[in-house]
Amino acid sequence: MEIQSSGRPIEVLMEKVLSMNIVSSDYFKELYKIKTYHEVIDEIYNQVDHVEPWMTGNCRGPSTAFCLLYKLFTMKLTMNQMHGLLKHPDSPYIRAIGFLYLRYVAEPKTLWTWYEPYIKDDEEFSPGSNGKMTTMGVYVRDVLLGQYYFDSLLPRVPLLILRQVSAHLEKMKLPTKQSGMTGDSSRLGSDDTARRPPSVKASLSVSFGQRAPHRASTRDSSPVRKTLPSIRERERSHDGDRAKSPPRKRRSESRERNRETERDRSDRDRGRYNDREQGRQSRDSRDRDYHRSSYAERDVERRGHERRDRNSDRNGRSSAHRSRSRSRSPSRGRTNGDHRRSSPFGKAPESSNLAKLKDLYGDASNAKEDAGDGRARRDSGAEEVIRLGGARWR
Repeated sequence: MEIQSSGRPIEVLMEKVLSMNIVSSDYFKELYKIKTYHEVIDEIYNQVDHVEPWMTGNCRGPSTAFCLLYKLFTMKLTMNQMHGLLKHPDSPYIRAIGFLYLRYVAEPKTLWTWYEPYIKDDEEFSPGSNGKMTTMGVYVRDVLLGQYYFDSLLPRVPLLILRQVSAHLEKMKLPTKQSGMTGDSSRLGSDDTARRPPSVKASLSVSFGQRAPHRASTRDSSPVRKTLPSIRERERSHDGDRAKSPPRKRRSESRERNRETERDRSDRDRGRYNDREQGRQSRDSRDRDYHRSSYAERDVERRGHERRDRNSDRNGRSSAHRSRSRSRSPSRGRTNGDHRRSSPFGKAPESSNLAKLKDLYGDASNAKEDAGDGRARRDSGAEEVIRLGGARWR
């Protein structure tokens, strides 16, 4: 039967920078060949000499204990296997890794049930690499009550459950606060020289794009933090300087600041005005160009219309003149004919075509005149005959 767990994956329960360093370490990759629970126990017995999460000294990477702990996470221990870890007689580090397994994986409500039989355990060992000795009971209380484990962050225990644990410890007349063997109760840590150097921590966190847990020594040794004071320190120093300076100097400084602000404001206003002027001038030039082009187009169209109107007027006048000349020419011909007929001085000159027709068909007008003359002579003769015969002939 498996242990009742919180149901969250270990990647969420363990700090990401630590879990990523464990998974990518060469030692953890060598643990792939270990398949059984007993082989992991033997490896802990042979290799582990402290239960800190990181290597000590100038070594880089997670510790052997936490690599083997992560290996147990992948195996999902049963309750019998867990009891075997907690009661193992060969090495206290096997037991310590068992308590860490419960702190990460087990349901927070069941932690007191697992830890209560070992709260007063008096087996001594050194959980850190500095060699300081403590009992297994003190170590179990620190792991149960603490949020921070050396330079790492443990899963959060609900406040209600922590109050219940503190009440149980008070009944047993035991301390309800950490002893400090697994790190302080805050993330700042202590100035212990046995801890891993800050430079190693920073390099491990930066290589994985993570922010490593902070310690007081890490912040103090950072060159960036030394050169760049915090906002509070700058405000505090500024207030202190103002308090030390005399009132006349403070007034002059305030006037100078006011002048600078006014100067900056006037420069900003001047820049805005120049920008607006440039924009207005560019708009005006665009409008002028547009109006010029439109006027030119209209002028061209107007000239074209006028030219077409003039041509149409000229064509109309010439056609009217031709029509009038045509209408006048026949009347003139008729009058000339009449004059020719009535004129005693002979015929008027005629056109060549009409002369040709007269040559071909004869002169009809002359024939008509001859006929008219004959008819007139006959009439005059008749009148003379009638006049001679008297009234009887009528």
